[in-house]
Amino acid sequence: MKDWHKAFILHTRPYSETSLLVDLFVESMGRVTTLAKGARRKRSVLKGFLQPFTPLIVQLSGTGNVKTLLHTEAISLSLPLSGAALYSGFYLNELIHRVIISQSDTSEIFQAYLVSLQELARKIPPEHVLRKFELNLLEFLGYGIDFETCYATGDKIVETMTYQYVAESGFISSLMQNSTSFTGKHLRAFAKRSFTDEDCLKAAKRFTRLALKPYVGSKPFKSRELFMKL
Repeated sequence: MKDWHKAFILHTRPYSETSLLVDLFVESMGRVTTLAKGARRKRSVLKGFLQPFTPLIVQLSGTGNVKTLLHTEAISLSLPLSGAALYSGFYLNELIHRVIISQSDTSEIFQAYLVSLQELARKIPPEHVLRKFELNLLEFLGYGIDFETCYATGDKIVETMTYQYVAESGFISSLMQNSTSFTGKHLRAFAKRSFTDEDCLKAAKRFTRLALKPYVGSKPFKSRELFMKL
């Protein structure tokens, strides 16, 4: 008997007149593209399940790049997202779609994704939720930036000092003030995933965009464009 896996829908697109290609975020398998046969038929039982932000359990078959979606069940109602929270959820989906690969154990970041959706549904400010998830994602990817120690000297970060970000290495003390410099206060906030003021929140956004760029590329996020229109 096929195993059941926890999953969320990332994206769907038509495939033939009656079927869909469905990109799933599967807890134990990463990003998986599946074929949902007959999902576009009017009487398909899959229609109500294949929606973003609905916690699912799925059964898959096949050994190639595209699996067959055998069975799908919702394990709870869709998480109620609207307005800025909805577009933030779409951004999380796009981010995962670009960064997470298939055939990898993603249990840790899957849980962080679920918590982020729950926080968005509880009306926690989206910027706080997104920055925390991005930092957790970087850690999951093996980025391993130390926000509490100067990588060149090993000295502890001092809140009142300024530090320069060196890509894929860490932070060094610096007198320069530019787009890649951060205060020690910023770095402490990153380490704690706690943004107590607007300045730290803006700095976190600037840092995560710098650090994630090698992974996500330069193609604009559709969710950001929609959010700007909102």
